[in-house]
Amino acid sequence: MRDPYAVLGVKRDAGADEIKSAWRTVAKASHPDRNQADPSASARFAEAGRAYEMLKDPEKRSRYDQARRMAETGKDGPTIQQQRESARHAAARAKAAQANAQQVMEELLRASAERARAGASSASGGETAEDVIDRIFGAQPQKGQAEPADRTATASQAGDQAPQPGGDKPPAAPLPLQAVDLIASLVRRIRGVPASPDKVPDLVAEATVSLDELIKEAWTSVQFSDGREVKFPLGPGMTDGHVVRLNGQGLKLQGIARGDAVIHLRVTPSERFRVNGYDIHTVLPVSLENAVLGCTTMVESPTGPVEIEVKPWSGSDQTVRVPGLGLSSGKGSRGDLVVELRIILWEKPDDKVTDLMRSMREGLFL
Repeated sequence: MRDPYAVLGVKRDAGADEIKSAWRTVAKASHPDRNQADPSASARFAEAGRAYEMLKDPEKRSRYDQARRMAETGKDGPTIQQQRESARHAAARAKAAQANAQQVMEELLRASAERARAGASSASGGETAEDVIDRIFGAQPQKGQAEPADRTATASQAGDQAPQPGGDKPPAAPLPLQAVDLIASLVRRIRGVPASPDKVPDLVAEATVSLDELIKEAWTSVQFSDGREVKFPLGPGMTDGHVVRLNGQGLKLQGIARGDAVIHLRVTPSERFRVNGYDIHTVLPVSLENAVLGCTTMVESPTGPVEIEVKPWSGSDQTVRVPGLGLSSGKGSRGDLVVELRIILWEKPDDKVTDLMRSMREGLFL
């Protein structure tokens, strides 16, 4: 959205009355009924309405002003270079964690196989599952220590500790939560406890897309914690909050089926539209006379201007639905374009309208 102050032509320290007056002026000058030969009038009219909606609300205006100041002073967050550097570090940590998990898996399976061949019990010597984890992560188990699941979690935290005096090996990177759960389950399986996992736990991420990308059913990508960037197509049935599951594209560990990649979809609101399920919502300012008498006017949709009918006696709590201009539901139908009406007054008070409103309120007949 453009700077709302620039849209209404007011200074940043303008008061509420000045903002309201400026909005009325711009709305009146750009109203589609008065600019029928100008195809951009409807967009400018709606833009003025959105600017006024933001600036008349003290909380929204404060958030906008704060974000603008931060942007102007360069404190609006990390730069692209910093974001990329952070992503590289995260990918390196995830890769090291996955390698640690792989090492634990391999050695646990090897120890289990050796004990099975020797026909020995866990008490007859040899390296147990807990010994493998303690050796790899440098843990020092004490008498009365917790059960394997807790011991595994303790081992996963060892990567954050400094090397012990005399040690010649740096601490291992911490295991991700999925690996902790997996290794704990494997330990239980080696110790004879049933219900081991069928596959590696899912790898979860969140992808943010624009409404335009969703409508065009474009391809998008998401960055996972293991450093991979996975591309996937947007398609019918997807909307804000939709969950995309990519089978077999999660974490990969030897001996267990590969997990899935689970992506939570988030749709960012655009300047004019927001998504609610499969419906697309937009706001249309309507003059008082058109709200009372009704009118036919143009409104912007994601695919271009469309004509709608505002029925007589339409209030700001009412909507006009245009069927089939929303998102695809994936079931052969589409959502609607939902036009939310907002009544606006004229730029300056009108004596006749004032008298009429007074007579309606007080029961006077002129």
